[in-house]
Amino acid sequence: MSQLGARAVVLGGSMGGILAARVLAESYAEVVVVERDKVLGVSTPRRGAPHTVHAHGLHARGHLIFEELFPGITDELRAAGVPTGDLGEMRWFFNARKIQPARTGLLSVTAPRPVLENHVRSRVATIPNVTFMQEYDVLGLVATDDREQIVGVRVQSRTPNADAEVLDADLVVDATGRGSRTPAWLDELGYQRPEEERVKVGLAYTTRHYRSRPEMFDGVQSINPVASPAHPRGAFLGQVGTDLCILSLTGLLGDYPPTDPQAFLEFARSLPVPDVYEAVRDAEPLDDPVSFRFPASVRRRYERLLRFPDRYLIIGDAFCSFNPVYGQGMSVAAIQAMTLRSHLRTGRPPSSSPFFADLSHVIDTPWDISAGGDLDFPAVEGRRTLKVRVGNAYMARLQYAATEDPEVTTGFMRVAGLVDPPEALMRPAMMRRVFRHAIRRPAPGPSWHDVPTLGAATSRTG
Repeated sequence: MSQLGARAVVLGGSMGGILAARVLAESYAEVVVVERDKVLGVSTPRRGAPHTVHAHGLHARGHLIFEELFPGITDELRAAGVPTGDLGEMRWFFNARKIQPARTGLLSVTAPRPVLENHVRSRVATIPNVTFMQEYDVLGLVATDDREQIVGVRVQSRTPNADAEVLDADLVVDATGRGSRTPAWLDELGYQRPEEERVKVGLAYTTRHYRSRPEMFDGVQSINPVASPAHPRGAFLGQVGTDLCILSLTGLLGDYPPTDPQAFLEFARSLPVPDVYEAVRDAEPLDDPVSFRFPASVRRRYERLLRFPDRYLIIGDAFCSFNPVYGQGMSVAAIQAMTLRSHLRTGRPPSSSPFFADLSHVIDTPWDISAGGDLDFPAVEGRRTLKVRVGNAYMARLQYAATEDPEVTTGFMRVAGLVDPPEALMRPAMMRRVFRHAIRRPAPGPSWHDVPTLGAATSRTG
C-alpha cells in the first residue's frame, strides 16, 4: 500500500489511540503515539485511566475486528487465563427477569481492561514503524500561518526541567478521550467549537475484586442484573481470570454505590435478584471498593462544523463518549478504527469533513441504543422523540419475550453486540415472536425482597 505521509501522530495511548495507530501504520512511514502515562508493559490501572479498574467487556463485533487486526489474539488471551464465552450464555436480567440463555456464536472477552489493553498495545508496539512517546504532555497544536492545516504538536516530557518540543506531523489524530482539549484548541485557532449533545445520567460505578470459586457462577461467565426504571440499581459480576472475578455495582442519578465494604455488600443485597449478593457475600475480597463517576454521555458534533483544519482528525471518546453500562466503548472504538482504515485506503490523506460524516454515521446506532435506553428513565433529562418512546416501549416487550424464547435472546444480543442494526428487531418474524408473549408492555418483575419465597433457585430458572 502506498504511503500517505512521513509521520502520523496519535494523541493518547488508550484503546482508541492504539487501534488508530494500528491502521495508520499501514499508510504512514512512521506512527508516533504520545501518551502522558507510562503504558508499555503496564497491565494494571493507571492514573490517566481510572475507569479501567471497573468491569469491561469486549463483545461481538468488537471482538471480530480485534481478531482481524490482531490475528490470534483470542487464543493469546485464553492462554493468559482470560475468560471468553458466548455473549448469549451469560446470566442476564432485564427488569428483574432472567432472559433465556442462547448460543449466539458471538464471543465476549472479559479481560480486565488494563490486561486487554496491554496485549493489544504490545502487539502495536511490535510494528516496526510505530513508536511510543510515554510520559509526555501535549501542550497544543502547531498550525500553518494561515491556520488552515495542522503540521504538528507541541509536547513536553514529564521529566523535571524538560523543554517543550515540536513534533512535526503529516496527520494528527486526537484520541485523548472525554477530556479532549480539541474544542479549546479550535477556539484558539479561530474555529468554532463543535455542538455537544449530552444525556445526563449521573452514573457511578463502584468496584471490588474477589477470589472466585466455581460455585459462584454455576457454569456461566458473568451475572448481569441490568438497571431498569423500576429497578435502577445494577451490577456486573464476571470472571476476569483463572481465580479472579470483578463486581461492579452501578447506580444512576446520584444513587452512588458506596465504597465502605459493608455498605457495598448491602448495596449488592438491594439488587432486585439475589444472584450477585449470594455469590459474593462469603467470598474473599482482594481489595477495597473504589468508585468512578460518569456524569453524562457526550456526543460532539464535529461533522456539523463548516470549517475545520486540514490533516487533523478526532476519534474515540474524544468524538463520542457513551454510558459505559451498555458495554459499547471498545467495540465502537474498533469500528471507528476500521472507518479510518477505509479512508486511508482511498490512497489520499484522510479529509476531516468526509471522515467525520462517516464516523457520525457509524456512531448513530450505538448512540441511539445508549441515549435511547437512558431516556427510558423518567428522571434522565433529554428530548424523548416519538422514535425514542416507541423504541423503549417495544424493547420492554422484547426483553420480556426473551425470558420465554431463546431466539429472541439471540436477536437481541446480535443488536446489543453491534453485529445487526436495531431494525433487525423489527423484522416481521421477530415481531411475531415478541408480540406472541407481550402484546402490552409488561409490568416489571418483582424484586426478590418483595417476594420472600423467591430464592436463588427460582431466580436461576427459566
